[in-house]
Amino acid sequence: MPPPPVTAADRGREVRQRLLRAGAALIAERGWSGVSTRAVAERAQVGPGLVHYHFASLGALLTQAALGTIEALTQEMTAMLAAAATPEEALEGVLGALDAYPGTDPTSLLFIETYLAATRDEELMRGVAAIISTAREELAGRLDDHGVPRPQETAAVLLAALDGLMLHRTAVPEPASGAVSPVLRRLLTDPDIDASTTPRRANP
Repeated sequence: MPPPPVTAADRGREVRQRLLRAGAALIAERGWSGVSTRAVAERAQVGPGLVHYHFASLGALLTQAALGTIEALTQEMTAMLAAAATPEEALEGVLGALDAYPGTDPTSLLFIETYLAATRDEELMRGVAAIISTAREELAGRLDDHGVPRPQETAAVLLAALDGLMLHRTAVPEPASGAVSPVLRRLLTDPDIDASTTPRRANP
């Protein structure tokens, strides 16, 4: 049986995806402000007019390309967390996955460029904030299921630490994920100590 014919809608979706992939790649290579409509069209091997046919503006294309990449990676990490039997197993899995991003790879560079651009673009910042908030809530829910103290705050610190490791590797490749694992594990295993009940050392 022959495959169904390719429709105009199918071609449109395929062109749109090519433009998004081209935009994401160029953000990593040239920086947010270094990407032009012509460059995206040439990378996607389409006419420049198709950029504005499929997107309201070049900025809208770049925003969707960047947020789509960040959200896909975040969802991948969240799925890994959800599949783990324990918080410690989840942490080890995520740290191991981060080793695939040495800091000079396209995904790491896209993260950096997007965070920088978001400081000057409210719409982009809202998109980044929404992804972070969703990831925090999902991680906090998993931590709460496992009885980790202060799951909301712990999720926020863990995600910030993972983001920081990824971003810092652009400048300083060390320490490796395995080296920081014992430090981050303390967030999951140390008891929740109330400072007000901690015994004070007697004055000499």
